[in-house]
Amino acid sequence: MGDFDIISIIQLLGGLAFFLYGMDVMSSGLEKMAGGKLESMLSKMTSNRAKSMTLGAGVTVAIQSSSALTVMLVGLVNSGIMAFGKTIPIIMGSNIGTTLTGWITALTGIDDKGNVWMALMKPVNFSLVFALVGIIMIMMSKKQKRKDLGAILVGFAVLMTGMDLMSDAMKPLAESESFKNILIAFKDNPLLGVLVGAVFTGVIQSSAASVGILQGFANLGLLSYGAAIPIIMGQNIGTCVTALISSIGVSRNAKKVAVVHIAFNVIGTVVLLTVFYILNAFISFAFVDSDIDTFGISLVHTIFNIATTLLLCPFCKQLENFANFVLKDKKKGEEEDPLGVLDDRLLTMPAFAIAKCSAITAEMARLSNENIKRAIELMKKYDKKTVDKINETEELIDGYEDKLGNYLIKLSNCNLTEEENWQVTKLLHTIGDFERIGDHAVNLLDTAQELHDKKIAFSEETTNEIAVITEALTEILSLTTKAFADSDIECAKLVEPLEEVIDELVLQARAKHTKRIQKGNSPMVLGFILTDLLTNYERVSDHCSNVAVVLLEIESKQLGTHQYMDRIKSTDNVAFANAYNEYLNRYKIHAEI
Repeated sequence: MGDFDIISIIQLLGGLAFFLYGMDVMSSGLEKMAGGKLESMLSKMTSNRAKSMTLGAGVTVAIQSSSALTVMLVGLVNSGIMAFGKTIPIIMGSNIGTTLTGWITALTGIDDKGNVWMALMKPVNFSLVFALVGIIMIMMSKKQKRKDLGAILVGFAVLMTGMDLMSDAMKPLAESESFKNILIAFKDNPLLGVLVGAVFTGVIQSSAASVGILQGFANLGLLSYGAAIPIIMGQNIGTCVTALISSIGVSRNAKKVAVVHIAFNVIGTVVLLTVFYILNAFISFAFVDSDIDTFGISLVHTIFNIATTLLLCPFCKQLENFANFVLKDKKKGEEEDPLGVLDDRLLTMPAFAIAKCSAITAEMARLSNENIKRAIELMKKYDKKTVDKINETEELIDGYEDKLGNYLIKLSNCNLTEEENWQVTKLLHTIGDFERIGDHAVNLLDTAQELHDKKIAFSEETTNEIAVITEALTEILSLTTKAFADSDIECAKLVEPLEEVIDELVLQARAKHTKRIQKGNSPMVLGFILTDLLTNYERVSDHCSNVAVVLLEIESKQLGTHQYMDRIKSTDNVAFANAYNEYLNRYKIHAEI
C-alpha cells in the first residue's frame, strides 16, 4: 500500500467536505419537514427536566445536529421567546441525541465477507439507492414536503459517500509507524487526546464528522480504547464552538446558553476522565489496550454523553447560577437593544420570526399613536420636555421601520408557508404607514412650535372645530392600533367609515375658516397654520385607512386596495353605510351663530 501523500490528503479533505455538506443538507431537509413544530415544542416546554431532556434528545435526533439545536436555543432565548433556565435540560438531552449519527456511521465497519445481505447493510451501498430515490423525488414531485424528504435522502447519501472517501484516504496510514506512534501518545497522554479531539471538532464544527473520522481510523485497526476515549471526550468540548460563535452579538441571556453548553461538556470530561483513569489505575481495565472498532467508538460516545447527563442533571440550577455569575445581568438603567430580538437565527424558525416582527410593529403603532397624542397636547400647552420626548420617540420609530424592513426582506426569502407569506406581506405593507404616522407627529410638533413662537392662537370657533376632528382622529388611531395588535378584523372594518367622516370634517373646517379670513375675523397666518394642521390630520387618517385595508385584504387573502375600496364603499354595503352615518352623527362641527 502506498504512502499517505498529497492525493490522500485531497481525498480526505474532499470526503470531509462531502460529509459536512451531506449533514447540512440532511439537517436542513429535516428542519423544513418539521415545519416549525419542533421550535414550537421547544418554546412551550415546561420546567419538567425529564420531558425537556427527552425533547432535546428527540429534536437532535430529528434534525441530526446538536449544534443546530443549540443555535435554535440561542435564537429563542435572545428573542425572549424562551427563558434561559429552560434550555439547560434540553442541552443535556441534545448531547444524548447526537450520538445516533455515530451509530449510523458505525455501519461502515460491517464486515460483509461476501454475504450479500450484510453488504446491503453497509451505508455506502444502500445510500446509493437513497440518492436515486431522493433525486427522483426532488425532480418529479410538486409537493414541497416530498422535495424536502428527497433532500434528506440525498443528503444522507452524500454524507455516507464522504465517510467512505475519508476511510479510503486513511488506508495508507495503516502502515505508517509515525502515525501509529502519534496514536499511542494519545493513550499515554490523555490530555493531549482531549486537546486534539476538541481542537479538530472545533475547527470543523461538527462532532458527527470528527466521530466519523475517528471511526475511519478504527476501521483500519489503528486505534485502541485507551487512545480513543480521551479523543471522544475532547470532541464533545469542541462541539461547543458552534454555540460560542452563535452567541456573538446576542443578549446576555442568550450568551448564557453557550456558557452552560461549554460548562456541561468540560465538567463532564474532567470528572469522567478522572474517574476512569483512577479506576484503571486500581483495576487495570483489560480493554484499554484492545483495538476499538466503529461500534466501540459509538458505544463510548453514547456512554460518555449519558453518564455526563446523569451526573449533572441534578445540578441544573447550579449551572444556571454559574452562567449568571460569569455573565452578570445589566445594572438597573442599562437597557438591551429592543431590536436585538430580530435575530438572524430566527430566520430558520419563520413562525417565531414573524411573531417577533408583529410584536415590534405593534409597538411601532403604539409609539406612533402616543406621539400624535403628545403633539396634540403640545398645541394646547407647549412644553420643552414633551418636544424632546416626541423627537426621541420619532428616532426610535424610524429605527424600527428601517431594521424591520431589512429583516422582513430576509424573512421573505426564506422557505415560508402560504400563511407565513401573507403575514410577512402584511407587515411589509403596514410598517411604512406606522412610520409615516410618526412623521406627522413631528409635523404637528412644528405647528405647535409656530403657534408658541409667534404667540398666536386659534379663535374659539376654530378651536372647537379642531377639538371635534381631534376626537375623531384619536378614535381612528385607537381603532387602527387595536386592529393591528389584536388582529381584530371588526375594529379594522370601522376604520374606513371613520376616515371618510374625518375627510368630511376637514373639508368643513377649512371652508368655515376661509369664510372667517374673508370676513377679516382671522389673520392670514392662522389660515396657513390651520391648513398644515388639518392636512396632517387628514394624512394620519389616510395611513390608518391603509393599515385597516391591508388587514382586511390579508384576512380575505386578496390584495388590491382600489378594488377593495370600491367594494366596501358601494351603495349596497349596509354595514359601511351604518358605521359612516353613526360616526357622522357623533362628530359634528356646529354652524357658526
